[in-house]
Parts: sequence; C-alpha cells; structure tokens
Amino acid sequence: MDNPLSQIHPELQPIAKRTPSITFNRLTLWLIRAMMSVVRTPKTPPDMLIENKRIPSQDGQEDVRVRVYKRRASHEPSPVLLWLHGGGYVIGNPEMDDLRCADYVRQLGITVVSVDYRYAPKHPFPAGLKDSYAALKWAQGEALHGRVAVGGVSAGSGLAAALTQLAHDRQEVQLAGQLLIYPMLDDRTATRTDVGDTDHLVWNQKSNRFGWESYLGQKCGVENVPPYAVPARRESLAGLPPAWLGVGTADLFYDEGVAYAERLQADGVACDLEVVQGAFHGFDVFDPQLPLVQAFRDEQLVALKRWLF
Repeated sequence: MDNPLSQIHPELQPIAKRTPSITFNRLTLWLIRAMMSVVRTPKTPPDMLIENKRIPSQDGQEDVRVRVYKRRASHEPSPVLLWLHGGGYVIGNPEMDDLRCADYVRQLGITVVSVDYRYAPKHPFPAGLKDSYAALKWAQGEALHGRVAVGGVSAGSGLAAALTQLAHDRQEVQLAGQLLIYPMLDDRTATRTDVGDTDHLVWNQKSNRFGWESYLGQKCGVENVPPYAVPARRESLAGLPPAWLGVGTADLFYDEGVAYAERLQADGVACDLEVVQGAFHGFDVFDPQLPLVQAFRDEQLVALKRWLF
C-alpha cells in the first residue's frame, strides 16, 4: 500500500512532496555515490575545530579515518560521542553529518568522533564493525574520564547497536549510552510481504533489501547470521547500556525500532522511545528549524547530557 501524504505530518508535507523517489541497487549505486561526492562540505563554524585523523585498523587493513569535532576554545578533556553516519551500509562519509555533529559539540561541550568506516558491497560485514570498534577504543583514550556514548542514524545507528553489543561482550570499553536514531536493525524487515517495494519515502523496501544483502553477503531473513551482524537477532539484550531510540511512524524502520526498544525495556535496559507521528526516514535532515525536528533533537540532547555528565 502506498504511503499517502495524508499520513505525513503537516510540517513535513512540503518536504515530502518534493522528495524524489530513489531506489538503491547495483545500477544506481555508482550514480548516488557520484552525486554525494560533489556535495560541498559545510564551512567549519568559527567556534569549532574539525580535524581528520587516521588510526590503526583492527584487522591490519588500511588505517581508519576519524573526523573529530570539538570546541576551538576548549583544551580540557571532555566526554565523547562516537558517531556513525547512515547510508544503508552501502554509502556515506562523516562529512555528511558535519552540521549535526557540530551541533552536539556546541550544545553539550563534548567531543564527537565520527568514523569513516568501510561499507558494502566491497567491504561486507564485519569490516564496518571492526573499523567502528577500533575507533571506539581510540575514542576512549580521548575521553580521559572514561565517559563515551555511541550513536548514529539509520544504518549507522544499526551499526551503533551492534557495536554496543560487541563492547558489552568484550568488556574493554564501558559505554555510557547508545543513541539510536531511526535505526536499521533487522534484515527480516526486508522479507515482509505486507510492505510494498516503494511505499516509503527516502529509504524503501527495495533499497532495504539491497542494503542488507550487500552488507550480509547473503539473502535477508535466512536462519543463521553471524553474531553482531543483525542487532535485532541477538537473543538477550540484558546488561546493555541505556538507550534512546527515535523513529517516525511513516518510516520503514518504525516497527523494528519500536520492537527493539520494547525488548530493551523488557530485558531491564533503560530505553527512552521517541515516536514521531507522521515522520518519514531522515525527516530531520531537511529543515532543522522545523519545530518537529527541534523537539526530536532536543530529546537526544537530554539523553546525551544524562549519560555523559
């Protein structure tokens, strides 16, 4: 069933009307990446210091690039948010979230470390997770008093959830919290027959199937997947750090996001669930000045402040 504009929040309808329908597949991926490569990086705000650094990888491959955001005038250690960009596990870079990361720094006085992790199909699981874990261990060294949270959007948020599970099991880094913004958590969503291939704005079912199959290197929904590849497949979520999960009702990931939040709560993990009526995937990147978007981001700041200070 198509997703009519009547289901979209009134504040978002003008955006929805002019949002083009794009489906990710092997034929369009190169074009989407080419379009992204010519998008200009926002000018660094005068109060912000943004630096690119390279850190050792976890598997002997090429060093991992991290993009570090901090206040220019600050020389004291600060809590760290390790950030993972979105892109369906198949595209993206830290620069696409420059404004968002800078805002976290400005609002909270923290340091943000954004990871330029490897992505599929060239680098399927676990390459991106290994890069993210290497960055997490490095980020812990940056936060001298040890408070580190992880967060991300879409596939980056799914990767943040997987990274949280991995960190919990290895017990090398104690995470203060996990910020999951419309997360891509469950490959089984791509097997749903009640969802049309192009029903959803920005990220549809056909793109979702391509993203997961590129990342996993196998069909969606098969019985066995490697540990940490699909966060929603983990049997027990007990013992994980507190979470904040936000998702819109018009997002393909709505059902899986709500289900994951409820599972966290059922397993004794503190989890704030923020459901935005009529919001589609990525709704908060088009116009940060909309009251709906500001309220959504304010709730994230509240959670980060609670965990990191």
